[in-house]
Amino acid sequence: MINAKTNRVVANVLVDSRPRGAAFTPDGRFALVTAEIGSTLSIIDVRSHAVVGAITLQNGKGKPVGVAVSPDSRFAFVANGATNRVSVVDLRARREIAEIAVGRRPWGIAISRDGKSLYTANGGSNDISVIDVPSRRVRSTIKVGAKPWGIALSRQGG
Repeated sequence: MINAKTNRVVANVLVDSRPRGAAFTPDGRFALVTAEIGSTLSIIDVRSHAVVGAITLQNGKGKPVGVAVSPDSRFAFVANGATNRVSVVDLRARREIAEIAVGRRPWGIAISRDGKSLYTANGGSNDISVIDVPSRRVRSTIKVGAKPWGIALSRQGG
């Protein structure tokens, strides 16, 4: 972990095998780190620099890569490239509560500012899945160029 003001390393935190993605909860309390080989999502307390939980995804078959967090810091959404699914994790209960089928090899993932829409970049099927978060269902699929691996949302507009 790096102090952004001093540009110095303040802590090294060990997580499971092959860390791939990281996100902070909007409230700033936790950092979430996916581990592709370990099939886990680690929860790190930002103040203490300690892992306070690790959740095994999809019974150890998840291969998690990208992670996004709901605006209220309640849920994490994890792209599981190898299983073509997104895990829904209840951060209060610290457990996986649902899976959402998306395109092939989801990697990048992002959530809208209002928390109602989730997007996955599916490199194996050359498309973007648009998920309605309240219903946990794919609302639409958008064909894009070859092998999209990342996704970014603008903070402008709705």
